Amino acid sequence: MLITPAYAQSLIDSAGGMVQLLPLILIFVVFYFFLIRPQQQRAKQHKTTLESLRRGDRVVTGGGIIGTVAKVLGDTEVAVDIAENVRVRVVRSTITQVLAKTEPAGKGKEKETDAAGDKEADAAKGG
Repeated sequence: MLITPAYAQSLIDSAGGMVQLLPLILIFVVFYFFLIRPQQQRAKQHKTTLESLRRGDRVVTGGGIIGTVAKVLGDTEVAVDIAENVRVRVVRSTITQVLAKTEPAGKGKEKETDAAGDKEADAAKGG
């Protein structure tokens, strides 16, 4: 009625294989949530930032040059003013950081027309 030692050993080996894999699976899960996933999110955010570049944005290139976007030349190139009368062509992917974003052209005009409308309304009221 006793279990033979060979049968008992095979039960331990089959359960032991799963127990040995459990720490590896746990390490992979931790790496995914703490390293891989945040890096993917940062890469996606950087890509959208580069796609939304427009004239007037202050940027930092991979070489550490700070400048202002003068013209978007295409999908891969941007003209950047780094000093007065000095314009360089930069590959868009080498831009590492956007320091200051400019307002879209439509929003600035709305503010100006609203301000002009307020002044006219005040003048009409006699104030």
